[in-house]
Amino acid sequence: MAVKNLHLEHLEDEIINNGIDGGRASINFLRSLRDMMKGNTKKGVNMTVKWDGAPAIWAGKHPETGQFFVAKKSLFTQQQLHYTSIQQIKEASELSGDLEKKFIESFNHLSKLAWNKILQGDLMFTEKDKKMQEIDGVNYVTFQPNTIMYAADIESDLGEAIDNAKYGIVFHTTYEGATIEDLGASFGADISTLGHSKDVWVDDATYKSVAGKSKMTAKDTVVLTKALQETGKSFHKIKKPALFKFKKVQQTIQSKGAGATYKTYMNAQIKKGKFNLTYNDYIKHFDSYWKDKVVAKVKMEKTKKMKEEMGVQLRRELVGLKLLITALTTFQTNMVNAKDVIIKGLNTVKGIGTFKKTSKGFEVVNPEGYVAIDDDGKAVKLVDRMEFSLNNFTVSKNWDK
Repeated sequence: MAVKNLHLEHLEDEIINNGIDGGRASINFLRSLRDMMKGNTKKGVNMTVKWDGAPAIWAGKHPETGQFFVAKKSLFTQQQLHYTSIQQIKEASELSGDLEKKFIESFNHLSKLAWNKILQGDLMFTEKDKKMQEIDGVNYVTFQPNTIMYAADIESDLGEAIDNAKYGIVFHTTYEGATIEDLGASFGADISTLGHSKDVWVDDATYKSVAGKSKMTAKDTVVLTKALQETGKSFHKIKKPALFKFKKVQQTIQSKGAGATYKTYMNAQIKKGKFNLTYNDYIKHFDSYWKDKVVAKVKMEKTKKMKEEMGVQLRRELVGLKLLITALTTFQTNMVNAKDVIIKGLNTVKGIGTFKKTSKGFEVVNPEGYVAIDDDGKAVKLVDRMEFSLNNFTVSKNWDK
């Protein structure tokens, strides 16, 4: 079965997803990233930038026919939908309006390149998407594929290349296999073999100028060191049997009332503009959701009573895990504190401006985030959930990514 794409989880969620091993791996990621930013890393850590593009595009030569194609994620459905001609795109019922136009542009321009692998990327702009705008006295060529508006100084090499291009895309994932069914995905994309077309601006997502170039102030270094120490201390308070039981309880909650899960609670906190996780807050979230969403929507008294009893039992199990949940919330909060210091340092090296439009003009924002990949190909995303994720929850999207 083909791998549609590689799902990325937040660094601080790895302990929930993969237990004690996930928590330990996330700490090792943070330590490696700290060393990388000091310029003395011994263990390999590759960084890619998460570009906020849309829609997602798959492109390359079909492994069996050798024909060039473009596709959306439906490439990995049973029908293996992909398009080897403009006519196919026009006839595709799943493509219409602007999405059809984007795929026609994608086929026209990406077919000009030399392909030997299938790559996945995010469309950044077509010719009509670009604008010339003055921001704080500087002339930029800008484009906004999704939440973030990107801006390149027109006087720079990057700005000139984007201005001259009719199409722009950033590739981040590579697919290889003898058939579509057998395709396997790996992080990263080698664009050096694609050749060159002046009409097409192509970039990979690799974080440029990493080791020793990103900046952390002396104060940030102290904060990071303390946060890492606190993260380690809180990690040792998380006991494997209790965490295993917690995951089992969460799986039950997921199947009976998904909105009452711990992960949903975390996202609810982010929507409120805070990441201050506590045991008491989670229990309140569980109680409120179960009462208002699980029990209240049931009309038959017999079923309602059954749901109430189920909620009482699940709550009892959560209360029995108070020490574990308290340690978990502390661990994740410390990890986010450490992660945010690292993101702040990574954000000091930025080749292209990132803004959001407000009623008062333009406000500088940070990139969507980063992906850290270790030597084994394991990857996690580093996102300032208090900035980008908040926008992601509240800003309407134009494309099904």
